[in-house]
Amino acid sequence: MYKIEKEPQISLTDFGQALGVKLNPNNRWVKKAAMIPWDKLEEEYAQQFSDLTGAPAKPLRAALGSLLIQKQLKFSDRELVEEIRENPYFQYFIGMSEYTDEEPYAASLLVEFRKRLDETTLTKINEQIIEYNLKSENDNDNSDDDNSDDGNSDTPDKSINESDSENDDSGEKNKGTLIIDATCAPQNIRYPQDVSLLNEAREKLEGIILHICDKFYYYAPRMYREKARKDYLNFAKSKKRSGKKVRNAIKKQLQYVRRDLGYIGEFLSYEDVEVTQKEAETISVINKVYEQQLYMYENKVHSVEDRIVSISQPYIRPIVRGKVKSPVEFGAKLDLSVDEHGMARLEKLSFDAYNEAEVLKTAAENYRKRTGHYPERILADQIYRNKDNINFCKSRGIRLLGKPLGRPKKEPDVDKKTEYRDGIDRIEVERKFSLSKRKFGLGLIMTKLESTTKSSVWLSIIAMNLDRLAAAFLRFFYRAIFMPFSDIYCLYCYQ
Repeated sequence: MYKIEKEPQISLTDFGQALGVKLNPNNRWVKKAAMIPWDKLEEEYAQQFSDLTGAPAKPLRAALGSLLIQKQLKFSDRELVEEIRENPYFQYFIGMSEYTDEEPYAASLLVEFRKRLDETTLTKINEQIIEYNLKSENDNDNSDDDNSDDGNSDTPDKSINESDSENDDSGEKNKGTLIIDATCAPQNIRYPQDVSLLNEAREKLEGIILHICDKFYYYAPRMYREKARKDYLNFAKSKKRSGKKVRNAIKKQLQYVRRDLGYIGEFLSYEDVEVTQKEAETISVINKVYEQQLYMYENKVHSVEDRIVSISQPYIRPIVRGKVKSPVEFGAKLDLSVDEHGMARLEKLSFDAYNEAEVLKTAAENYRKRTGHYPERILADQIYRNKDNINFCKSRGIRLLGKPLGRPKKEPDVDKKTEYRDGIDRIEVERKFSLSKRKFGLGLIMTKLESTTKSSVWLSIIAMNLDRLAAAFLRFFYRAIFMPFSDIYCLYCYQ
């Protein structure tokens, strides 16, 4: 059940401030709270719940606000609850009516927040936040035309918007810029080695067997646990691991896993023996791991389709990126697009490896749905310049960054200055990758479930956009107050 308060979302003046301590209206969390259309988001969020049954759920502002704080400051679930309890700005940001020294909710409830705010919901929230702030920004620009002509802009790079001014009076002609690139959001898992993965599978199977024997009063079968542990430690502690030594270690662990799977299969054949749902899922994953490792061992190969690299998170796949620091990353692969306003959006998110060139058409169509026209230029890597994408952009009058396919022409279609400017502007998406991974938690995803992992990636993008909007507001506030005085001072010095 979900209840929408009759009163609108609280403002800073409505927040109960005990002991005469007043909150600073220029605080970053106060600014960010004003940049989110809470009332509109609450109405759409309430449609997920029943009106009559169930306990009342926490408001969207409490759920989304808490997760955005966690993303920016990288708190654990327990630490986040403590920080909110101690900080009045955090309590105002999540929609509490007044400051209190009590915990707003249990730490375990954050998992439910991430489950409810799924990928579809967060996509809509991101679009509504961007639309809400760009609309208010346009209203401010229209009300103050004198300050809009001084050569300053709230966009990340002035050169990104230079192409827009050429087509201001062009109606439905192409205008704007779309920057797109792909990256990987690494998952917090142990580096997957075949021997350690099989050893983990063996230990989990031994735990399930002992649980079945204790529950149904069976004698524990002979599993050679001490010998299997000793074999693994001898391999793990060895400094030099030749190919022959690795194969022998894998062979031994495969034998132990095969024996334990046989015991479990025999137990499950009895009518009275049942396992929990979690144990059944673990057994299914380990069966798949055993089949993959046995195939690679017998065929002497090191790759297999849909390879499982984590038993607890079997949806994770190895993503070959070819980077110097980490050629292979383990996590979700995503395509990120940045528009001319510096706002980031996820165009595709998948745990399976894919060719990012397939996303360009979808990104261009999504841009047209949002704005009513195609972008004037698309800035992307060379991998996006295949024949289909080139023909797609050419038929729609879109300039695609990069060298043309085939032999170089004597007279290129794009001059060197334009090509150089496009290459410089494309760096903006690389800045977004660096910022989201260093500051907003995209560099290491800590969640365990597939659904919550996708939500975590989206929350990183929303938190980054919100921080960008807050910074743009502060720059606008600075120009509106301090620029006239600096202009007068410069004029006085010139005279």
